[in-house]
Amino acid sequence: MQTHLTGKSAVLAVVIVLAFFVSWELYLRHKGAVPDYDDGPELWAHTRAMVYEPSDKATVFIGSSRIKYDLDIPTWESLTGNHAIQLSMVGSSPRHFLTDLADDTNFKGKLVVDVTEVLFFSMRGNESPDAGIAYYKHRTPAQKVSFILDKPIEARLVFLNEGQYSINAMLGKLHIPDRPGVYPFLDFPPGFEPVMFNRQDVMTADFVADTNQHNQVKAIWALLKGDPTPPMSGKPLDTVMLSVKRDVDKIKARGGDVVFTRTPSNGFFLMAEQHMYPRKAYWDRLLKETGCKGFYYADYHTTADLQCPEFSHLTPKDAVVYTKTLIGLIAKEKGWVHAKTADNLSN
Repeated sequence: MQTHLTGKSAVLAVVIVLAFFVSWELYLRHKGAVPDYDDGPELWAHTRAMVYEPSDKATVFIGSSRIKYDLDIPTWESLTGNHAIQLSMVGSSPRHFLTDLADDTNFKGKLVVDVTEVLFFSMRGNESPDAGIAYYKHRTPAQKVSFILDKPIEARLVFLNEGQYSINAMLGKLHIPDRPGVYPFLDFPPGFEPVMFNRQDVMTADFVADTNQHNQVKAIWALLKGDPTPPMSGKPLDTVMLSVKRDVDKIKARGGDVVFTRTPSNGFFLMAEQHMYPRKAYWDRLLKETGCKGFYYADYHTTADLQCPEFSHLTPKDAVVYTKTLIGLIAKEKGWVHAKTADNLSN
């Protein structure tokens, strides 16, 4: 009798657990959530392993969050026949990725580096890149197999999104006043952050259409006004420029190549960037010291007037426009992709 009751209890417990997860999944989908991928070290390391593809078949992208939204990977790959390997990380400086690739003697490919000045010319935003690089270098066969098994399930179930729906993530979204000196949790709307398996970030249609959600993200950017970290200048800036030049030279010496991009921003975000990081002192100097080509969105009529709904990232529709322009410019200036694409894309 005891065994029979225990068996019934176990079945009941399984039913309750399944009912909870099914209800939770349906609720999240009703709220507009979509399945995506956790953009952690595991996915980054999986993508990092692709950089050894032939240089005429692939292009590597590093940067912060803007290029993760603004590069539309399906457009890039369909128009160039060239694999886009997205290694950028949200809220991070790409300089550690640049050094990692420069120090990898097996990397001899083409590299696009996106520059968000407040992160690129800064000592901030290094924790996530360092974690991704360390995971890639030390991941075990068991971790590789786990990744392969986990990702198909993750792509089908919304509630597995660790960044949005784990206990820690949901606790962070509780509207509890922060103690003095504590930096607040950045509560982005779920529709702003979906990540595809290729590591492209794509705003949902609901987010694009909802100005309330735009304002929620703008309010988060406004919090950055309280950041006491001054713009990098003087000797620290000289050191960064020297480091970037050294890394670029290493890649070029092996037969690789590097270009820089500056993706769009608008509103008070752009005004702050222009004030703190004057183009001549940062962007222009970067290109001069590295000897690299650079594509600044404001210099081209197809991209100069693109509007970011929350001041810092492009919608999926405008990401296609930006990507086509970038393809055309790279085809004309560098010849990385077929020149026949250039005439109709960058004009």
